[in-house]
Amino acid sequence: MSKIKTGAYTAEAERGFDHRTAMEEAARCLLCHDAPCSAGCPAGTDPGKFIRSIRFRNPKGAAETIRENNVLGGTCARVCPFDRLCEEACSRCGIDRPIEIGKLQRYAVEQEKAFRMKILKKPRSNNGFRVACVGAGPASLACAAELAKAGTKVTIYEREQKAGGVLTYGITPARLPQKVVDWDIKSVEGLGVEFVFGAEIGGAKKGALTAEDLLAKEGFHAVFLGVGLWKSGTAGVPGEDLKNVLRAVDFLKQARTRGGFPQMQGKKVVVIGGGDVAMDCATTARLQGADVQIWYRRTIGEAPANMDEIRYALDLGIGLTQNFAPKAFTGKGGKVEYAVFQGRDGKSEAKVACDYAIFAIGQQAEDIGAVVSGAATTGKGCVAIRGGGRTSVKGVFAAGDITNGGSTVVEAVKEGKEAAQAILRYLNKGVK
Repeated sequence: MSKIKTGAYTAEAERGFDHRTAMEEAARCLLCHDAPCSAGCPAGTDPGKFIRSIRFRNPKGAAETIRENNVLGGTCARVCPFDRLCEEACSRCGIDRPIEIGKLQRYAVEQEKAFRMKILKKPRSNNGFRVACVGAGPASLACAAELAKAGTKVTIYEREQKAGGVLTYGITPARLPQKVVDWDIKSVEGLGVEFVFGAEIGGAKKGALTAEDLLAKEGFHAVFLGVGLWKSGTAGVPGEDLKNVLRAVDFLKQARTRGGFPQMQGKKVVVIGGGDVAMDCATTARLQGADVQIWYRRTIGEAPANMDEIRYALDLGIGLTQNFAPKAFTGKGGKVEYAVFQGRDGKSEAKVACDYAIFAIGQQAEDIGAVVSGAATTGKGCVAIRGGGRTSVKGVFAAGDITNGGSTVVEAVKEGKEAAQAILRYLNKGVK
């Protein structure tokens, strides 16, 4: 296996467009009157409009369109599944290949940063309402931005020390550099949104506030829940409590906040799962010098991961075995040594030596009852909502992974924006 270069973990995996290549790609756009690409964007980023601006050499106009419609435009330019959304809808698909919308969006946001454009500005007046957002992930950031633009005073409570949620703590920097996330968050801050870090709403600490406390004691007129899914799923197999059998959320968080896992250099790592999180875990370990294998219980064609992410993992020399599910882990001295897998055919079995095993088989919701008591939940422990993110508790709204069980960043942005509009309607009905 080829040796990974020093610094590869933090180096961005794919280069974006420069000015010339961006102009060339934008020139391929058919300038469709109905812009099917724009209709294909859940967050309403409006690629038809910003590509037109780039084509006519107006990068500022392109950046304005993106930032005004999607406050996480820089992040979405890196992690959005364009191939299944706007690019799939592109009219050029019937001619040759779709416009590379993701790279054009990335180019426009990079121009915004390069020229220090300040597109979103704090409103001069406020509407007299205060809203608390719990969690600083994509849905909360989108919701807070929309509320702030309408003149609402918004405070985001985050238990970690940085904003971003999964963007900061759950995606490999090779795919999403922290500087990109920070630039997007700066746009939210520029709208006057206040962040309170180290504040866990509904936490185990004595005196921890709940959503009800925010409404009744802290003077907020509404509360938005965007807490995400931070409890890792496991397979319930023997030996999963052995040392070095890790959960994806914990592994990725430590890799992002503590300088990674330098001890993985030259170690054998097994990643279990077939989603984007599994690919992030695998590439994170590989870029820190580990020998990595992915094991998935179904076929690659059935895997939920974006195909570009799968290709990237394979290009790094990561092995991928399909149709095998974990059966057990064995070890010595309390530390994992082997992962045992059962074939989908019910007969085959594989025993694989490993120094680390990482479960990336989905995240689950933490105890939502600790955050807001009495809120109706779904069978998966997520918050049940009605139109616009309304929960069963008056004045409490929710969106993002905590309601849909785990989806894309762009979907979280869409739902956060919709929840903000529902909150404004609720507030304007006289709740004050």
